[in-house]
This record gives sequence, structure tokens and C-alpha cells, in this order.
Amino acid sequence: MGRLFGTDGARGVANTELTCEMAMQIGRAAALVLSEDNGGKRPVVMIGMDTRASGAMLEGALTAGLCSVGANVVLLGVVPTPAVAYMVVKHGADAGIMISASHNPCEYNGIKIFASTGYKLPDEVENDIEAIVLDHAQEIPRPTGSGIGMVRRKEDAVDEYVEHVAMTIDVRLDGLRIALDCANGSSSVTAKKLFDRLGADCEIFFNEPDGVNINDNCGSTHIGNLQKIVREGDFDAGFAFDGDADRCLAVDNNGNLVDGDYILALMADDMKKHGVLAGNAVVGTILTNMGFHKFCADRGMDFVAAKVGDRYVLEEMLKNGYNLGGEQSGHVIFLDHCTTGDGQLTAVQICGLLARSGKKFSEFTDLVKPYPQTMVNVRVTSEGKARMKSCKELNDAIAAAEAELGSTGRIVVRVSGTEPLIRVMTEGENEQQILRIANELAEVVKANLG
Repeated sequence: MGRLFGTDGARGVANTELTCEMAMQIGRAAALVLSEDNGGKRPVVMIGMDTRASGAMLEGALTAGLCSVGANVVLLGVVPTPAVAYMVVKHGADAGIMISASHNPCEYNGIKIFASTGYKLPDEVENDIEAIVLDHAQEIPRPTGSGIGMVRRKEDAVDEYVEHVAMTIDVRLDGLRIALDCANGSSSVTAKKLFDRLGADCEIFFNEPDGVNINDNCGSTHIGNLQKIVREGDFDAGFAFDGDADRCLAVDNNGNLVDGDYILALMADDMKKHGVLAGNAVVGTILTNMGFHKFCADRGMDFVAAKVGDRYVLEEMLKNGYNLGGEQSGHVIFLDHCTTGDGQLTAVQICGLLARSGKKFSEFTDLVKPYPQTMVNVRVTSEGKARMKSCKELNDAIAAAEAELGSTGRIVVRVSGTEPLIRVMTEGENEQQILRIANELAEVVKANLG
């Protein structure tokens, strides 16, 4: 059986790969599993979505599937992913579902399920749902009459979420001039309310979603637009979110990129100074820049490397009691405030630090001296992804490249958990060398796995 759920839920091109029929079956299977785990009690499931045209279609299919097995559904409308996680915990729901494909183009969509704890479903629960959907291993009941689930809409989800994020800092943002790139996604309905609530002088860009312009030359995957806006607009900082606003990249007052590694360094340094960095440690991933490793060592912090994917970062944090972790891509988890990555929470935490310190953003961004690093993405078939680890030609090429780099760099070649890609990352002291090696390895991938 092929795996339905990747590292960030079920995802594919809406209406061809992720069909209405599939969404309905996921809803039916999820309702059954949740009901069994709940002692047969009727589960309550909250559903949110981003701004994709296919969102309402999949929302309807999921809702039908859930209700057909007796679950009650609460529709949150367009909200950020972390808002779903927050609302589930606040209101005691049994699960939450976010319909989003995050940073992917509009034709993609996805289904991400949260447990009652606000954390993503454990693998074993996803496996149970997947077995029912794909193997038809269990008969799903079809209740009638009062046994069918009910649906209601919660109109104030955005306001509740905004208030929650605003309360995570104890300082006003009056006087800070902020640029916000909403990626024409979920933050389009929350960002202005949030930063107005905190008193910032903010200007909002790419906040007019039309169903197809989500992540289209904007947001955290196209940071150049925001850099230009900040440079030309005399802003103190800029923040770019992705489609579902669970990640954030920043731009300092000079228009320089502040990626997830820099953000983690900035916040870890501040949290350590205030005695609130749990375990004196930060969780990153195997892709975290080697310069960040040195930053942690220089400041007497421990660095913990997880597998790529915010769910794996979170697992390490929960296992060891840490409260700060994240990825270079901008997924940052402040476990004292949220159970998942939250781009707007990240932006608010940074702005809070700037407001307290009275310093310019650029005065903080020399904390990390990054090693040159490059990433080449190679589109491959699903069979190619499955064969990557056993591909002799690729393994031999990687071994030769590692021997060439020696101790001055490293290579990470991995399959994407959300896209039909193999990602080749190289890092080292010589920028030309690592770029050449990355391209050479990418050609091997294309020739043997493409």
C-alpha cells in the first residue's frame, strides 16, 4: 500500500490526485477512528482552510464524510493552520483538519489532521485512517436519522486566534513600521487585525486572494518582493508568510533576508538571556546551517538535529522538554505558546524583541555567520523517490563528493515529503565548489531516478 499521508498530511493536485471522493473517504475513516478512540462517543471535528479555489470543494467532501459516520463538524472558514491547532485545544474538540498545501501552487491542496492535543496526528493513527481508506480493511457504518452528524459555522475563529497571538508578548509595537507579505493566503484575514491590535504601523501586501494567486510570486517562497518593498519603503522589518501562515521568513531594516536559522538564533539568544530557554537547547534539522551549530557552541547552548519536517522537530522538543525549535524554511515552534509552527506568532515574537530592545533589526542579524549552502531540487517519478536510497550510481557519486569535501563541508540528499522531488543540499567553505557538486549530483539524480 502506498502511503497516503506524507510528512505534512495528504497532498496532491486537487480534483485529480486529491479528489472529492478521496477527501470524503478520509473524512469517513477519520470519523470512525476518532469514534473508536473516543469510546464510541460522537466526535467533534473543526475544519479550517486556506484561500485556494479547491478549498471549499474539499471542505464539503470532508464534511460529508465526517457527518456520514456521525461526527459533528465545526467550520472555521479561512484561517491559518496554527489557528486550527489552537481552536481545537481551546474548545475541546476531538480533532482539527486544515485544508491547505502550504507553500505549493494553487492547483495543489492537502489535508492535515490535528489531534485533540493540537499536535499533528501520530503516525500510528494516520496509518489506521490510511488502512481504512486504501485497503477497505474495515466496514464503515452508515447511521441514519439522529445518528448523522451536524454542521455549524464558528464566525469568530479569526478574532479568537488574533487575540491569542497578541497576548504572547507583553509590549506594544507602537512606532514600529512593518511590511507584511500575506502570500494571498490565510494570513490575509488575520495579519492586519493582529498587528493593528498591537499598535504597529503596518502595511499589508499580497492580501487580495482570488482562489488562484496564493503563493504566486509572493510569500515566503518569493522573498525578493518583500526585500525590495522594505528597502524602498523605510520599514523597520518585513515578514513574509506562506499560504497557510505556518511559516515566516523575515527581512531586516536594510532589506536583508533573515531565514529560519537566523530567527532561531535571535530568539534562542534572547530566551537564554531571560532564563526561559528550556533545557538550554534548540532543535533544528539536518539541514540547519553549520554556522548555527557554531553559534550554539559559542553561547553554551546544545543543538539537537531532527529529521527534516516540523513534525520531527516537534517530536524532539516533546521528547526532551525543549520549547524552541524550527527549520531554515521558517517553520518555528514556540512550544510555550503554540503546538505547531506559526508564522505570525514568529513575527510577533521578533517584533516584541525589537520593541523591548529599541535596537534596529540589522543589529541582531550578525549572530550567525552562515556557511555557503546551496539546494538543487530535481523532479523525479514516485518510483525514483522510492529507489533513491538503493541507487548505486547516486550513492557512489555522493561518496566521491563527500571525500572531496572532507571535513570542510557536508552533503544531504533526501526525498521531499510533500512534493515529487529529490533535494540535493551541499554546504561548505568554498561556494563555487559546493555549487558544482550540487549540480553534478543533481545530474546523477536526473539520469537515474528522473
